[in-house]
Amino acid sequence: MNDILHGLGAAAAYGALGVLLLLLGVGLVDLLTPGRLGHQIWVERNRNAAVLLSSALLGIGGIVFTAILYTYADFAKGLVSTACYGLLGLVLMAVAFWLVDLLTPGRLGAILVEREPHPAVWVSASCNIAVAAVVSAAIA
Repeated sequence: MNDILHGLGAAAAYGALGVLLLLLGVGLVDLLTPGRLGHQIWVERNRNAAVLLSSALLGIGGIVFTAILYTYADFAKGLVSTACYGLLGLVLMAVAFWLVDLLTPGRLGAILVEREPHPAVWVSASCNIAVAAVVSAAIA
């Protein structure tokens, strides 16, 4: 019975950390794009913003999943390493966004929240997933 309780506690801690990292991801995408992201998605129904945010959430979720899957036997060390890899993923996604913005015409953040569908959102979304895959592979 203690094993079950210990496992539930560990799952709750990792789950809380995962939710925190996802919230940080939402905040980061909101910071990188003009306007209020939540308003753009839920009120204006902006598909570009939704695709961009979804890709960031899937990416960070994949990193957290991989970090937990390959975690250390020591609970505290595993929790800290998961947090570190998650934060690294967020930083690298932001850097990749910034680099794509430098290499493309216009302001990428503004383009990605336009009302009309824009192909740049798929490039940025793919970049998020690719960065997450690289970080996940580095963990394994």
